[in-house]
Amino acid sequence: MYSTNDQSKSRLDLIRQKLYIIIYGVNTPAGKAFDIGLLIAILLSVFTIMAETVEGIDSQFHKELIVLEWVFTIVFTIEYLTRVFVSKKPLRYIFSFYGIIDLLSILPMFFSLFLTGSHILISFRILRLLRLFRVFRLIEFMEESSRLKVALLASRAKIMVFLYTVMIISILIGTLMYYIEGPENGFTSIPKSVFYTIVTLTTVGYGDLVPTTALGQFFSMVLMVIGYGIIAVPTGIVGVEIAREAGKKLNKDNENNIKHTNLNGIVCAHCNKEGHRTDADYCYSCGHYLNS
Repeated sequence: MYSTNDQSKSRLDLIRQKLYIIIYGVNTPAGKAFDIGLLIAILLSVFTIMAETVEGIDSQFHKELIVLEWVFTIVFTIEYLTRVFVSKKPLRYIFSFYGIIDLLSILPMFFSLFLTGSHILISFRILRLLRLFRVFRLIEFMEESSRLKVALLASRAKIMVFLYTVMIISILIGTLMYYIEGPENGFTSIPKSVFYTIVTLTTVGYGDLVPTTALGQFFSMVLMVIGYGIIAVPTGIVGVEIAREAGKKLNKDNENNIKHTNLNGIVCAHCNKEGHRTDADYCYSCGHYLNS
């Protein structure tokens, strides 16, 4: 005989299992409907926040927009707590990437009760749309995303050295521009001169600072030319790593194709067994000689 506690526990486990299938199961109709509905709710909540910043819309529908924001926040809070409830390891979900994003998407609205304007941070809720890849099982996009991540990690040392070099160049030339141009031409401090150097180096060119001396203009021209190379270097570093990862995948696919061919290349004429290597002389099943 089961006790009342055991029955309640088994009923609770059953509810947790059903909710888990709905929330995390993308292969079931209920799971896919839940995920698609969640994505639509995320989009609508972000559009609500964006509409609130439009003066004409906010002045006319301010109360309605606030109510909608609270409705979405309550829905996402229930969803977050349910995910924690159904998880076999709740802490693992809470501190995971998606768990942190889910939590950050609901906290700002509650903070807005004490801190004015903090609810605008709910716009980070758009990051939850990253679940799109899992919902629609876009395996190809996930593979490309993983390949890009590996390429960035592999090239991080080179990129750090590159950024360090750019920083040294910016400080050096910024200091020179400060002493060459001086405060009378707008270069009132070394940090402001470094800002001008970075703006010129990245080919942004705000135009708020313009060198007037011949030497200052010369250094500016050097910066502009170097800027084109600076834009290309990180792209080349990451591009090489992406090509390398693609080459590894291609070689692995070729090896798998060769292995598959070697295992299925010969069929025994006596017993019709497959799976013989191309260099095999006798059938592994009946021992009959394999006629090439």
